[in-house]
Amino acid sequence: MYYKLIQELVDLVELYEQDDKKGQPDVTLFVQWAHKRLELSNDNNAVEPNWQGKELGRSPESVINTSLVHLYRYAKLLAKDAIAGSEFSTPDDFIYLICLVANGSLTKTALIKLNVHEKSAGMQIINRLIAHGLVEQETTETDKRNRMIHITQKGRAVLEERMDRIRAASSNVSEPLSHQEKMQLISLLSKLESFHEVKNGI
Repeated sequence: MYYKLIQELVDLVELYEQDDKKGQPDVTLFVQWAHKRLELSNDNNAVEPNWQGKELGRSPESVINTSLVHLYRYAKLLAKDAIAGSEFSTPDDFIYLICLVANGSLTKTALIKLNVHEKSAGMQIINRLIAHGLVEQETTETDKRNRMIHITQKGRAVLEERMDRIRAASSNVSEPLSHQEKMQLISLLSKLESFHEVKNGI
């Protein structure tokens, strides 16, 4: 009954033996190799989607760039609704606070870099948070010019009061995707981010 399957496995083992440069007859390595081969096969057989302007020569890179910009704008609109009536002036305000909660105290430079902002824009956000009493700064002993930023009790309280609405906004951005699709998207976006972080020295 399983003769055909066994024959396919034997054929796969023969191909693996040809590809295996290290000469390691290891089951785990073989399974990993077979899995990658299957992924490549699925990628090659995947149906290419249609997009506006494709027949006129619009490139996939153009579509990706446009979609990322549009999604950022949709996310920003949802985030603005989530912070309406709060002490947050912009979505960047609560994003900076979330970074401080997740990473602990950070220097101004590190906090701005983490959010991929230009220094001037990042400083405006930090100064606004300081003015509202949501964060405080402290001079470091090693570098008097670069100060550590801490979230205050007020900052934590204001953030916590809005977190349910912020989480709902985040969920709405990826609303139609299944769990598996979200995991695939995270993997692809992480690959893109990692590339640009290295390229830009972040």
